[in-house]
Amino acid sequence: MSLLNRDRRGVGGNNLSFLDVISAGFGAIVLLLVITKSAEPTRIVEQGLDIRDQLEAMAQALPAVNARVDRLRARLGDRDSELQALERRIASIAPRAAEARQRAAETQLDERTAETVSDRFEAARQALTEEMRRLQERGALTPDNMVAGIPVDSEYLIFVIDTSGSMLRQWGNVVRKMEETLELYPQVRGIQIMNDMGQLMFDQYANEWMPDTPSRRRVIISRMMRWKPFSNSSPVEGIRRAIANFHDPEKTISIWVFGDEFTGVSIQRVLDTVEALNPRGDDGRRRVRIHGVGFPTQYLENRGISISGIRFALLMRELARAHDGTFVGLRARN
Repeated sequence: MSLLNRDRRGVGGNNLSFLDVISAGFGAIVLLLVITKSAEPTRIVEQGLDIRDQLEAMAQALPAVNARVDRLRARLGDRDSELQALERRIASIAPRAAEARQRAAETQLDERTAETVSDRFEAARQALTEEMRRLQERGALTPDNMVAGIPVDSEYLIFVIDTSGSMLRQWGNVVRKMEETLELYPQVRGIQIMNDMGQLMFDQYANEWMPDTPSRRRVIISRMMRWKPFSNSSPVEGIRRAIANFHDPEKTISIWVFGDEFTGVSIQRVLDTVEALNPRGDDGRRRVRIHGVGFPTQYLENRGISISGIRFALLMRELARAHDGTFVGLRARN
């Protein structure tokens, strides 16, 4: 019996040790659970505080955001207004643009028409008088620097204009021919205007060239409309001053004489005087070219042949022929 009892005590001791271990394990698990549960509320509270701070910050920033949105909406409204204004402007311009395109299409020259215009222009350039043909044969001129038989190679222009009473009575036509002559020279380096007595239109340019600009040309035409200095109906004095004051061997100069009559004593004397003033150099060139434009004022006023008008035409024809220029006699209808 005693042996059986010992064996039972031994087994019970081992079972008690196992239960102690199991109990300790469960106790540790319970302790961990207790610790974990006690820590979670703290983190939740902390997270709750962070969210409230963020909400408060967002609430504080909301007015600024709303204000910016309002500004953007206002700018968008301005852009919409500008866009509508541009659309209205485009709508108003569109018909005019279409009309302009139609006019351009109607006026555009086709290739055949352009060739015809070019042929006519070339024919006009070749329409030389007998005097100009003789000059060309001597090598003084080439077709490249002529328009309708008139040499336009000069870079400086001097106009000598008869301002007598007979010319003033046809002054509107004189001004128009002045404009047409300037159009032959789109751009030159200098211009001078004087009457047949040698009186300058612009005294401030007594010893220098006037610059050629569009505004200066407008001033010249405007001044001509009211320019009425005394004249003796003889271009000799004006030609003499033009050559004496403005001749320069380094410059190509043309003198344009506008007039309607010559009342001087002798045509030959004028020719001799101008020959002495404007001789040919060693290269065969004159110091200046001399052109003449004859106005039919004497014919219109006298309704017939005028001796003084014929004398002017003879004088300028010979001067132009001798001094590498052209004389243009205008018809009564011009």
